[in-house]
Amino acid sequence: MHSWLAPARLAVAAFLVVALCFSGYHAATDGSGVVNFLSYFTTLANLAGAAVLGYGGWAGLTGRRPVPDAVRGAVLLSLVVTGLAYGTLLATYPAPLVIPWVDDVVHRVMPLLALADWLVDPPARPVRARTVLGWLGFPLLYVAYALLRGHAAGWYPYPFLDPARHGGYRRIAGACFLLAVAFLLLGAALAAVGNALAAHRDARRGVASNGRHARARATG
Repeated sequence: MHSWLAPARLAVAAFLVVALCFSGYHAATDGSGVVNFLSYFTTLANLAGAAVLGYGGWAGLTGRRPVPDAVRGAVLLSLVVTGLAYGTLLATYPAPLVIPWVDDVVHRVMPLLALADWLVDPPARPVRARTVLGWLGFPLLYVAYALLRGHAAGWYPYPFLDPARHGGYRRIAGACFLLAVAFLLLGAALAAVGNALAAHRDARRGVASNGRHARARATG
């Protein structure tokens, strides 16, 4: 792993926590509510991103076991989908719980930085198809939570989850199906890229190791 990666991860995690604290404080003071703020998929995905990067940076500096690649991939996928969904579907909707600069951080900057982290430090072992399928667990649990809490509180974090809008639960089911397909396709793409980069890294290490052994035999 690159020597600069661990402190970079810690720095990004710290900055993200500061950004989320600003937004959470704004939600608490303007009447929107911290629970509503924490009920956005964007917020949860970025909190997970801060945790993964923060622990990854600390583990890199202290020699601890790194974050499992399955967890890194799941968080990366959630952040990438957050960025893409915001850019294509949600940017036109008002976001009262997000300060403008925080909006840029959580929807644009963090997905790109998480992707860069995956590319710079690809998975140690090949990511299998069942792992990609498991990455759907978090968004599925989130949809269940958002619908149940929305029914109880009368508030839904995203328009496509609101059954009071045209189409009701049939529209919600269709939107969730399309999002699940998008998650699977993007997850498969991220896994394929990560696996390809990991194979290239391992091949370079093998060539370097063989070269060292050859030089050792020649000098011996």
